[in-house]
Amino acid sequence: MSDLIAKTALDKRLADIVAPVVEDMGFELVRLRLMSGKTATLQIMADKPEGGIEVDDLARISTELSAVLDVEDPIESEYTLEASSPGIDRPLTRLKDFEAWAGYEARVETTELIDGQRRFKGTLQGVEGDEVLIEIEQHGQTPTIGLKFDWLSDAKLILTDDLIREVLNARKDKGQIDETQFDEVTTLMDGEEDK
Repeated sequence: MSDLIAKTALDKRLADIVAPVVEDMGFELVRLRLMSGKTATLQIMADKPEGGIEVDDLARISTELSAVLDVEDPIESEYTLEASSPGIDRPLTRLKDFEAWAGYEARVETTELIDGQRRFKGTLQGVEGDEVLIEIEQHGQTPTIGLKFDWLSDAKLILTDDLIREVLNARKDKGQIDETQFDEVTTLMDGEEDK
């Protein structure tokens, strides 16, 4: 299990319980985090293999996982289960994510210092073997560097107009968006008065 999906030993143990359930339902586990607080929160991020998970899917995942976690009882304290989609500025947790989102901007962090830095921001250029390729800006140049997938501690797409446009167009193409719901917003954004 990649550290990007589940970081701590407990997260990994929970992911070993959660991932098979999520996968048996036809979805993929994107990320799992047990967040501490007054009441702990178990955050499960899932998606369809082709993207575009729906609220009903998340409700089914939550119901199924609640039943399994009640039986397994891996968390000693009281907690809240939260199932969510990755969202537009999604975390990148699997090697295939870096390939799928090539051409988009991302922030990537490494566990160790690499050339004096841990944080890199740039345009994803896909993968080569076990390396994530990212074009960064450095001293007026834009070299593409390779970072071993195992070195990554965090990676996330950056919310840009291009990314939003691309995701909305993909959802529209799949019939997940009814464009008529945006007519009024478009009119107001164009500076016209609402009639």
